[in-house]
Amino acid sequence: MTKIVILTGAGISAESGLGTFRDIDGLWSRYDLDEVATPEGFARNPALVHEFYNARRRNAAEAIPNAAHAALARLEAARPGEVLIITQNIDDLHERAGSRNVLHMHGQLTRACCAACGHGWSAPAELHADTPCPACAAQATRPDIVWFGEFPYHMEEIWAAIRAAELFVAIGTSGSVYPAAAFVQDARRAGAHTLELNLEPSQTVSDFTEARHGRASAIVPAWVAELLGA
Repeated sequence: MTKIVILTGAGISAESGLGTFRDIDGLWSRYDLDEVATPEGFARNPALVHEFYNARRRNAAEAIPNAAHAALARLEAARPGEVLIITQNIDDLHERAGSRNVLHMHGQLTRACCAACGHGWSAPAELHADTPCPACAAQATRPDIVWFGEFPYHMEEIWAAIRAAELFVAIGTSGSVYPAAAFVQDARRAGAHTLELNLEPSQTVSDFTEARHGRASAIVPAWVAELLGA
């Protein structure tokens, strides 16, 4: 039974070299998000969208899980069946660190899907506007990513887990993106202890019963060691 629900955001992967939306010199700053992270942008210029996500896919493939990812994998291994990671991230660093019980609410760079028939499959290193769907052959392949204006994945399972959790922890999240920003309020209403682990106070820090701030690679392993008594 899931007792610990952990929400992770861009901050946990930043130390692995993957930028956040707010990075001034990062990949995001070189593109207009309306053009590369919306269904409308994809309809207008699929080649540009694929160029952006091919670059992100290369970036993620070169990244290495950091101590925070490893600590969460250690926690899951020590508490089998009790830990669920909900991530806003589209990289696979949690899985590469050893975590297995992971829900990607915003999709995954390692997956592709067809805008015509909905079929999904493992993405190659590069996708292009003329990449055919292996199921229906339509040239409507897109990254399997939840864009702005689209509904996140796994929401029924996520809400159920949050409302049943004894401990809810948010790591590396800004508290500015919904519905994830509302998870802590739901967890508290259900009686969970809530903890924020973040580089700096998030926009929802006042909703948590406890908060610790610093680099994820330092504070997450320290918290896991404390929780496990080792």
